[in-house]
Amino acid sequence: MKGKAVFIGDFLHRIKRPVNLEQGKKYKLVTVKLKHNGVVLREEKSGAEIKSKMFEVKAGDFILSGIDARNGAFGIIPPELDGAIVTNDFWYFKIDEQIVDKHFFLELTSTQWFDEICRKGSDGTTQRIRLQKNKFFNQQIFLPNLQEQRTFISQFQQIKENNNVLKQEFSIQQALLKKLRQQILQEAVEGKLTADWRAQNPDVEPASELLARIQAEKEQLVKAKKISKQNPLPPISEEEKPFTLPDGWVWCRLGNFVTSYEAGKSFKCTDRPVVNNEWGIIKTSAVTSAKFIENENKFYKEKEPDDISKQIKSGDLIFCRASGSKELAGKCCLVSEITKKLMLSDKTPRIDLSHQIEKQYVFIQNETNQSKDYYQNLNTGKSTSMNNITKSQLLEKIFTLPPLPEQKAIVAKVEKLLSLCDQLEHEISQNQCRAEQLMQAVLSEAFSQPSGTKKHNLPPCLLSVS
Repeated sequence: MKGKAVFIGDFLHRIKRPVNLEQGKKYKLVTVKLKHNGVVLREEKSGAEIKSKMFEVKAGDFILSGIDARNGAFGIIPPELDGAIVTNDFWYFKIDEQIVDKHFFLELTSTQWFDEICRKGSDGTTQRIRLQKNKFFNQQIFLPNLQEQRTFISQFQQIKENNNVLKQEFSIQQALLKKLRQQILQEAVEGKLTADWRAQNPDVEPASELLARIQAEKEQLVKAKKISKQNPLPPISEEEKPFTLPDGWVWCRLGNFVTSYEAGKSFKCTDRPVVNNEWGIIKTSAVTSAKFIENENKFYKEKEPDDISKQIKSGDLIFCRASGSKELAGKCCLVSEITKKLMLSDKTPRIDLSHQIEKQYVFIQNETNQSKDYYQNLNTGKSTSMNNITKSQLLEKIFTLPPLPEQKAIVAKVEKLLSLCDQLEHEISQNQCRAEQLMQAVLSEAFSQPSGTKKHNLPPCLLSVS
């Protein structure tokens, strides 16, 4: 591209519109989110509550945060924030369109190129780094001439539209994949995935006998004083059964095959992760992603606590009994391995099952939409800030129970199918990444240096001639 070197200050002119605040009037205050996430309303205040000198912004202004511009905090004032106000820490500009086409410039600010311009234009101590007027405006960059800018942006708009179509297609693929995962889980707990397996194994002991053996096992554990006697579970009504089970399966409640329920306490912790051999308490976020994340924890003690009976071990099945999100209360995970010294919290009970139950099958059933609906529709045990599930509600959750050999067959089939889903998801993510890289490559072309210009170590889209 043909063009020339210009200073940032040649085409970006800072403007200010001071506001005389009226005490009884309400004002919208603006903030700019990091990482190119746009300009949003921060809050509304009356003039009497505002002590700083404020400035008015207009729809369409290009604005940046003097403190966080180097972190992608810039954007365009949207129509709904026309007339809003900002402090002097926010800079907004008139763009000289005799030098740079406004649409061309705004597209380029969505890339790392402008992040780098702002980073190089910032200075200060560690806690007070901010944009510096001279450093920012006196940077030189290479700009194509106006005609080439307009030609480029015209062609780029078509590329952008095509890319948006691709993004929509990727979103559709991800939504379909999410539905496929749920269909696999649901067909697993309805017995549809293992219909062929049952045909090949007609003489397997029915689950009713398995359940009777588990009940006898629990009674022996109570007599031996290894577990406490559980409260009777309510019978399952016909209205609670959403579908017909295959022959040999039974409906039951989680409590029918639970041998113990343990929760930790509301320990006093420091909100930082444990290091080395320190002891910690897991957060609910360690459980709710469907796999155990041991780094989601809080520091508890350096030395071993007096009671470590609530320490988490490999093989534990842990539930999230309470969460600030209604969608997460009731989630569970199976601890495959653990390297840190962590204990249960009061919100994350550990449930031990009879050895005649496949834990992974319980996890699979708990991940179905049917289980999620059960937890979300509970109306008791709710506080104003947390969605709580009581012990009784958890143990009364209904489950479909196949014979033990079929539980194992279901787990193997589901793991194989979900592994294929993981591969598809990886391919979709790779395609999204390639599409984004293509967009960045196209934009970088606008800043390619003319031949003979001094080379820099920055990527093409970050090249400057200063």
